[in-house]
Amino acid sequence: MPRPRLTRRSLLQAAALTGASFFTGCGSPGGETGRLDAVWGRPGTTPGKLQKPRAITIDQHDNLYIVDVTPRISVFTPDGEYVRGWQTPKFDNGKPSGLSFSRDGNLLVADTHCARVLCYTPDGKLLENRTIGGIAGEKPGEFSCVTDCLEDSQGNYYVSEYGEWDRIQKFTPARKYVSQWGGHGSQPGQFLRPQKMDIDDQDQIWVTDACNHRVQVFDVRGTEPKPVTTWGAEGSSPGQLRYPYDILLDGQGHVYLCEFGNHRVQKFTLAGDLIGWWGKNGRGDGELDQPWGITQDSQGRMYVLDTYNHRVQRFWL
Repeated sequence: MPRPRLTRRSLLQAAALTGASFFTGCGSPGGETGRLDAVWGRPGTTPGKLQKPRAITIDQHDNLYIVDVTPRISVFTPDGEYVRGWQTPKFDNGKPSGLSFSRDGNLLVADTHCARVLCYTPDGKLLENRTIGGIAGEKPGEFSCVTDCLEDSQGNYYVSEYGEWDRIQKFTPARKYVSQWGGHGSQPGQFLRPQKMDIDDQDQIWVTDACNHRVQVFDVRGTEPKPVTTWGAEGSSPGQLRYPYDILLDGQGHVYLCEFGNHRVQKFTLAGDLIGWWGKNGRGDGELDQPWGITQDSQGRMYVLDTYNHRVQRFWL
């Protein structure tokens, strides 16, 4: 059952007891954001429970889609009520670690250790003719460990992968290979585990270069991707990064990064200037343990996948 919504009074009491941090947005003194609103989820392997959830996304109706290590794709309401779920067809080599929606409303699943991207209808029907990849290897159209897939405004698909090659491959709307970029390394344009991507309204792809502890941005208009900017440095101080596993562009000039290594969410400008942060390691409400993912609903609330606490936490931004 979902946990009850927290009142402002109980929230402030919890903050006093647990040390949960809030932050203030620039230009609005006293304005709170990252404010805890609800916590739900229980560990387990039966329907409606979560076991180390690894990716989260949201549909146009604000239903949440979560994949965990069982591996199940579970659908929940914003308040944590279980709607439906299903398993991927093969998982003996490993579990999916990325979810996103295509422009036509179908669910894209980064079937990480099966070297492919699966496509499902929102109710869980596998669209086999829309699979991207399926062969492990280094050749064009082949993959190592797939982490994410997204679609640009022209219907092209971009698939990120880590392992020996650490690259991003581009495919046409018909899922035909076009090009690739990246490579294993720490130089600009190279990656060490490109974990998650987001795309802005200019068709610029934002990539969490997780093991390089940074963000890289590429303009993918035209035949070849063009590097735009790179920012981030390893550390635990505010503004520094440690294993950023997810990224969210809010469309209002802000970038949110979910840090697996620092157990927090940070908010930046598009230029990489820190605005604020919240979260710290722990089991209490407002605390996080190795979070893997974030998403945002139509009301502006953020859902944080509190992975090693086997739950979801919801915050007002």
